[in-house]
Amino acid sequence: MSNLNGKAGVSPARGKLGILIPGLGAVATTLIAGVAAVRKGAPSGPDGKPSQPFGSLTQMGHIRLGKRTDNRYPKIKDFVPLADLNDIVFGGWDLYEDNVYEAASKARVLEQPLLDSVKDELEAIQPMKAVFDRSYVTNLDGKNVKTGASKWDLAQQVIADIEAFRKATGVDRLVVLWCGSTEKYIEAVDVHQTIESFEQGLRENHSLIAPSMIYAYAAVSQGIPFVNGAPNLTCDIPAMVALAKKTETPIAGKDFKTGQTLMKTILAPGLQARALGVRGWFSTNILGNRDGYVLDHPDNFRTKEVSKLGVLEDILRPDLHPELYGDLYHKIRINYYPPHGDNKESWDNIDIFGWLGYTMQIKINFLCRDSILAAPVALDLALFSDLAKRAGMYGIQEWLSFYLKSPQTAPGLHPDNDIFRQLIKLQNTLRHIMGEDLITHLGLDYYQELAEIL
Repeated sequence: MSNLNGKAGVSPARGKLGILIPGLGAVATTLIAGVAAVRKGAPSGPDGKPSQPFGSLTQMGHIRLGKRTDNRYPKIKDFVPLADLNDIVFGGWDLYEDNVYEAASKARVLEQPLLDSVKDELEAIQPMKAVFDRSYVTNLDGKNVKTGASKWDLAQQVIADIEAFRKATGVDRLVVLWCGSTEKYIEAVDVHQTIESFEQGLRENHSLIAPSMIYAYAAVSQGIPFVNGAPNLTCDIPAMVALAKKTETPIAGKDFKTGQTLMKTILAPGLQARALGVRGWFSTNILGNRDGYVLDHPDNFRTKEVSKLGVLEDILRPDLHPELYGDLYHKIRINYYPPHGDNKESWDNIDIFGWLGYTMQIKINFLCRDSILAAPVALDLALFSDLAKRAGMYGIQEWLSFYLKSPQTAPGLHPDNDIFRQLIKLQNTLRHIMGEDLITHLGLDYYQELAEIL
């Protein structure tokens, strides 16, 4: 079904929103500490100004309503009924026992004085025992893990965790946001095809049911929106899509769009729009955090590689433009380099050609901070997923592709990775939810009106 179908209207964001996160690592702790710092007005950065949620469209972005001449540009958070940052309660699971303050300190993304200013809030968040299968993440091992007779039993334990969190915190609504590590590459098989086959696979401990799928099942079976922030095969299997429709639950995935891929989805549409050819695009990264360590294993890197490789093909469409992109050579490398920690450095070499086939090159050196880019993406996905639930929108939420490297779409539907078209889709979805006119950017009416006057 279309992600815009469902019940009419949108319920207000009353009460508190619980955001439960499997994987309380660098991204999750940066998100949680950042929200705490913004709520408290804690000083951040060398200028000592109060912390601001920069990079978050829900908090900082504006949206145009009506004609340009109407001059209506409210902030998105003032236009649609989103959960307020003061009404968010965080919790989560992790295979390590560190509370969020300890985990954030070890991640070394945010400066220690900032973390110390919100220490009490962070220390209060202790991870629940995680569902973990080392065969999916070979380079990690922890002791804070669940045990059970079957994967079905583990799913029931996660459901019990969710209910215990709901009762303990008094939250009114929930979202589950996967921020865990990239799991090894697998493809969908028979066990993933129907709700019945998947549930049977849980009971029989099927080897191709990954931990992330257990969390997704636990959330979606209870009608709780689920977002996959990693490139794993998780909620993009037929069984989970069917379950989301059955329980009327929004799902979205996959893989937070942050550093190098963000640059690709900005630059590639510009090259394609100007009909400039691309012969080669070489991308390499160095990264030293836990994510980099996990991706140092070839099985996990393969999952990330597939997610990143599809972006250019989806944007440039060599099937439609063989003379421009038919011979494109696209290469991606990620190298684990501990000294850089969370500060990812990426290099891109792009060989392009223009008029009469004359060649040119573009070089990009992006020294980014992976979790700083990912945290606001995670926040927006959680808030928008909660909005979708309250608006009666369920199933695949393709309008959230703006935030994702490998957008989940309906079967047979070509994904759109052009970030500018993705933004238009997102904004028009918000207008649709609130009963405002959609905007096509055609603009002819201004000139037709002028002609009539003249």
